[in-house]
Amino acid sequence: QVQLEESGGGLVQAGGSLRLSCAASGLTFSAYGMGWFRQAPGKEREFVAGITSGSTTYYGDSVKGRFTISRDNAKNTVYLQMNSLKPEDTAVYYCAATTFFGPVIRSSNYYNYWGQGTQVTVSS
Repeated sequence: QVQLEESGGGLVQAGGSLRLSCAASGLTFSAYGMGWFRQAPGKEREFVAGITSGSTTYYGDSVKGRFTISRDNAKNTVYLQMNSLKPEDTAVYYCAATTFFGPVIRSSNYYNYWGQGTQVTVSS
C-alpha cells in the first residue's frame, strides 16, 4: 500500500520560510517522479514543483526563484523549501508520486498517488 505523508506546514509571516517534507512508503521511491501541488479555497489545484527520478526539476511560474524541490532517495523523502513566502502562497500543499517523467509532471493528471495535504498559511 502506497502512502505519502506530508509534514512541515504551519503559520508563517510574509517573508518567512517553511520546509515541507513528504515521506513515501510502499513504492520504489527512486523510480518515481515527485511533485508538489497546492490548492487554495475556491481555486483549482496548482502545480508548484516537480522532480523526476533523475532529479530534473520543474517549477510553477509563481514560485520560481523562491521555492526549491529536492529529494533524498535514501530516506524516501521529497522536500519543498519555501522562502520569501507571500500571503498568496496560502493553500493546502499536496505531495504526489508519478511514474512519468519530463515536463508532463507539471500536470496533476499524470500522478498515480497523492498525500492528504498539509496546510500552509502566510499572514501579511
